[in-house]
Amino acid sequence: MEKYHKIQTVFKRDPENKFKTLLMGEYALPELEYLATNNWMFTEKIDGTNIRVMFDGEKITFGGKTDNAQIPAFLIEKLNDTFLSQIDLFKETFTDTDSVCLYGEGYGAKIQKSGGNYRQDQSFALFDIRIGDWWLKRIDVSGIAIKFGLDLVPTVGEGTLWDMVKLVGQGFNSHWGSFIAEGIVARPATELQTRGGQRIITKIKHRDFQ
Repeated sequence: MEKYHKIQTVFKRDPENKFKTLLMGEYALPELEYLATNNWMFTEKIDGTNIRVMFDGEKITFGGKTDNAQIPAFLIEKLNDTFLSQIDLFKETFTDTDSVCLYGEGYGAKIQKSGGNYRQDQSFALFDIRIGDWWLKRIDVSGIAIKFGLDLVPTVGEGTLWDMVKLVGQGFNSHWGSFIAEGIVARPATELQTRGGQRIITKIKHRDFQ
């Protein structure tokens, strides 16, 4: 199953300082500029590690951001406990397909420096699902999360891309506690693609303003 695609930061980075800061207002993609004032859906960006849960119609396997990425043993244990016992539910839910991937974030203690802010153990937070060539809508992803008892990355709100930039720039508390959220991932209210076939999706992090 394909690794999760790169999420482009909303603005270009400044080559004058080795790309450490953003060039505010200079959109990274023409599609982002064109759609900037449209309605976007915002979800909280978690500071964790990318995890793929793959189902081929018969068995469940796990992967990191890439096929060569190493998943910590303690996180593998959590994934095994969470998913392997639900193999029958996978078969019941995802019929007539041999290509299902649940994309999520492994997060919690020992995962990234801020992991302990989220929780003292580890877990998996679902943020996307792909079945064959189709990306599920947010409402359907939410339904799968409920059905399988999974954490779901929380919705922050909606608005324009400048609303997103303002919110992340001033900082807002994470869904998980009284600490500043890492940032926002934004998608158009209606799923769209570039003319090259890439998903239109973007992000910005609070540290981009520091």
